[in-house]
Amino acid sequence: MKKKRNWFINIFLFLLLLVGLALVFNNQIKYFLMQYNADRYTVAKLDRAELDKNIQKEASFDFDAVQPASTESVLQAQLSNKKLPVIGGIAVPSVKINLPIFKGLANEVLLYGAGTLSPDQKMGEGNYALASHRADRPGLLFTPLEGVKDGDLIYLTDLTNIYTYKTTLKVRVQPTEVKYLDIQPGKKQVTLITCGEIEGVTRIIVQGELDATTPVNDATDQMRAAFEMEQRTY
Repeated sequence: MKKKRNWFINIFLFLLLLVGLALVFNNQIKYFLMQYNADRYTVAKLDRAELDKNIQKEASFDFDAVQPASTESVLQAQLSNKKLPVIGGIAVPSVKINLPIFKGLANEVLLYGAGTLSPDQKMGEGNYALASHRADRPGLLFTPLEGVKDGDLIYLTDLTNIYTYKTTLKVRVQPTEVKYLDIQPGKKQVTLITCGEIEGVTRIIVQGELDATTPVNDATDQMRAAFEMEQRTY
């Protein structure tokens, strides 16, 4: 009986230790999983056929349903083991952003990369809008947008072309200010959106205008480096 009681006590203490470690390393676990999956889905590891297939998949575009990037939501996304629909990549070399672009705004996709705001948007046309989370760890997701300056290059790729945009605007706005998503006649733009602070009181908007479209197989060394692409045919 005594031996059995000691066994239960040891198991209980071990579980307490695990809970304590989880509490202490809560953010470290969350950010490790977010970075791990962002790297796993990076566009340089995929091919054009897979991206084309993902474009045809169903997706949610309900921005109001997006939840904060909590440890619980990250663990739920990890345990669900869903295969998410990558349709491209975004790179902003000046602030070291290199993320997958997923179709839609499902909560999981914003934990690992950037999501599209409309089912009809196309790279290099209209106003291509992307959203992602802000984190309290530098360099994660769209957190670096804070450091973007006018003239900085923004690259998008669908593995057919690389679309080069030049930054023209960075502004902090209220969540209700949606005019930046409008399509401007005669302009081809990209619009990047993230929270202005962890609490999500404001939004940071970065916009750029299309400067060049380059076939991916003719990409410059700078473009390939931004996406960490190998020298191969896509």
